[in-house]
Amino acid sequence: MITPPPLSLYVHIPWCVQKCPYCDFNSHAQKGEIPEVLYIDALLEDLATDIAKYQLQNGTNAHNDNRKLHSIFIGGGTPSLISPEQIGRLLKGVEAQIPFEDNIEITMEANPGTIEAKRFAQFQQQGVNRISIGVQSFEDEKLTALGRIHGKEEAINAANLAHKIGLNSFNLDLMHGLPNQSQAQALADLDKAIELNPYHLSWYQLTIEPNTLFYSKPPVLPDDDDLWDIFEQGHQRLTEAGYVQYEISGYSKPGYQCRHNLNYWHFGDYLGIGCGSHGKLSFNDGRIVRTVKVKHPKGYLAAYQNLVKPYLDAETLVADEDRPFEYFMNRFRLIEPCPKAEFVERTGLSINHIEVQIQTAIEQGYLTETATHWHITQKGKLFFNDLVELFVEE
Repeated sequence: MITPPPLSLYVHIPWCVQKCPYCDFNSHAQKGEIPEVLYIDALLEDLATDIAKYQLQNGTNAHNDNRKLHSIFIGGGTPSLISPEQIGRLLKGVEAQIPFEDNIEITMEANPGTIEAKRFAQFQQQGVNRISIGVQSFEDEKLTALGRIHGKEEAINAANLAHKIGLNSFNLDLMHGLPNQSQAQALADLDKAIELNPYHLSWYQLTIEPNTLFYSKPPVLPDDDDLWDIFEQGHQRLTEAGYVQYEISGYSKPGYQCRHNLNYWHFGDYLGIGCGSHGKLSFNDGRIVRTVKVKHPKGYLAAYQNLVKPYLDAETLVADEDRPFEYFMNRFRLIEPCPKAEFVERTGLSINHIEVQIQTAIEQGYLTETATHWHITQKGKLFFNDLVELFVEE
C-alpha cells in the first residue's frame, strides 16, 4: 500500500517572446497572436480527461479520490503572456473539477518586462497568490548574453511591484556561473537580489543542456574553483540575510518555502496539463504511473479541435526496482533529514529493499543514519549524482 501523498497540478504554457540560448524547456517563440482562449479550453478538457481516466474524483482506484488540490504551478514558456482574464478562467475551471485546499498555493512564472509586471495585480485578483519572476541577472550585459528581453531596472521594478501589491509570496530566479562572469559580478547580482528582499530566492548555477544554442556554441564559463567560491560566499550572505536553504538551489525566509516544489521533492502526486507536461499519480493498488502530454502546441491543440490524437503522449508504470532511485533523486535534494517511514509510505516498498545501498552510501560518507531518518552529508551534496546512482538497479 502507498499512503496517499498531496496532489498538485502543473500547467504548462508553451509560448515565450523568444527562445533563450540556455533554455531546454518545452517553449516556443511567439509567432503572431497566442490562441489563448482555445488553449485554456484545451487545458480544461485535458484535465477533465485525466480525472475521468484515473478516477480522480468519486473514483475507486486512485489514492486521489476526492482529495483537494494542494498547489498549482503555472509554468512555461512565459505564462504572463496570457491575459489575466484567461488565467482567471483557467483557475475557476480547474476548481470546478477538483476542489482547492483552503490555503492553496497558486504560483505563476512571469518575466519582469514592463507589460507583464503591470499585470501582476490583475493576476493576483484572478487567484494567483505567488509570482516567480525570472530575473537571472541584474547586469544588462549578462542579460543580453542570456537572451533575456528585460533590463536591470525592469527586474528591480518588478520585485518592488510584487511587494507593493502584497502578494502572499514571490520568488526571484537568479543564476550564477554566467558567461565570462567574475566572482565579484556573481556576488553583486546576489547582493542586489537580497536587497530587494524577496520571500523566496532560487539561486542556481547555469548549466549547459543538450538541444540548446549554448550547447552547440558553448560560451566561456567560470571554472570549478570560482564556482565553488561563489557558492560558499553566496550561501554565507544568504544565511546572514535570514534566508534558509531548504533545497539544493532553494532559499526562503522561514515559512515561505515553495509548497509546490516541496511536493515534488517529497515524491508527492501531481497532474500535468498542457504541452509536454509531466504528471505522477499513485494508486491504492500499489501502482505509480507517470504521464507525458503531447509536446508541440499544434499537436496539443489538434487534440482539442478534432481529436486527431489524445492529449496523453506517453504513460509508464514505475517499476518496483526503479522506485528507490526516483524517490531519492527527489528527496535528497532537500536539506532536511529524510524520514525512513516516508520512503515506505511513498514507494510502497520496505526498508529491506534498499539496505545494501544505504549501507554503501553511509560507508562512502554520503549519508548518516539514525533510527528514524537518513541525512545527506556535505559530501553527499557535492557528489549527489554518485549518491543517487547507488539506487539504480541493473
